[in-house]
Amino acid sequence: MGRRERSKQRVREGLYASALSLFAEQGYERTTIDQIAERADVARGTFFNYFQRKEDIVLAWADKRRQHLVSTMEQSPRGPHDDVTVYLERCMSILAEFNERERDVVPAMLAAWVRSGRPIFEEPYTAEIFADIIETGRARGDIAPDVDPARVGNMLRDAYLGHLYRWSQAPESHAPLRMELREIVRIILSGCLSYARRGWVPPSS
Repeated sequence: MGRRERSKQRVREGLYASALSLFAEQGYERTTIDQIAERADVARGTFFNYFQRKEDIVLAWADKRRQHLVSTMEQSPRGPHDDVTVYLERCMSILAEFNERERDVVPAMLAAWVRSGRPIFEEPYTAEIFADIIETGRARGDIAPDVDPARVGNMLRDAYLGHLYRWSQAPESHAPLRMELREIVRIILSGCLSYARRGWVPPSS
């Protein structure tokens, strides 16, 4: 980038960082655009050169998380004997890592993200990533051939988001997020019924 582009990028990142710090301190609803501009040390009108509305900060936050997940998964090492469980746990570990790193701001941003209707209208990128892993596992024989990868991907996304909402409200009352998300993977993949102890035979289809 040239000097002008770098300068614009710095201003945008300054506005973004200022907004997140204010959201963490006083909540999304109580934060105004004037406060964001003042914290970033720019004029109020400058905000609108980079974001049309306050909600766009939430969209930028969600997009940064998506890009981070995708790029980190692409760069993660892949062992010759890694199975679908390893890949899913690795994906959950990445999700846990950046949620724990942003612990102060996650509650406010999640609340704003839900309030804006994004869980309904936004492309479910985490479900798609999970589904791709399940599809790869099905092709390798790790997953039963009659399992729908999209359905499992949505189940994993729903479980992840549900747990994240609870964790964000009371993180001190839970085990480390990484461990709890790994447990979600194991429960969904293996189930929780003890067929052997009950003398049951799992259905064949």
